[in-house]
Amino acid sequence: MTIEHSKHVADELAKLLAESYTLYLKTHKYHWNVTGPHFHSLHQLFEQEYTELATAVDEIAERIRALGQKAPGSYTEFARLSEVQDDEGNPDAETMLGNLAQDHRKVAERANHVMKLAGEHEDE
Repeated sequence: MTIEHSKHVADELAKLLAESYTLYLKTHKYHWNVTGPHFHSLHQLFEQEYTELATAVDEIAERIRALGQKAPGSYTEFARLSEVQDDEGNPDAETMLGNLAQDHRKVAERANHVMKLAGEHEDE
């Protein structure tokens, strides 16, 4: 892989990191604040999701470093790089689920894009 290609992949991974971390924070907030008749199941689901996201963000950041670039790690950098947005409101459980589904779709699309880009140089 060329240096230019490595930088391009690392730049796209930085966006994936920012989106995954923003989704982690949102999911954690929802875990803390979910209410309603499905509280227990949603509380557990959100915990499982944010735990898996915490592992993912570490792996993404380590891959950025392996490509020779610095991983973003501030709220300012994440906000600039992420298409996933914070949720400063207090939505109901149904809205939380809709928001998370939409955000997971964005993260999956970004991950697929990065995999395709890396695959162009057999670096999946």
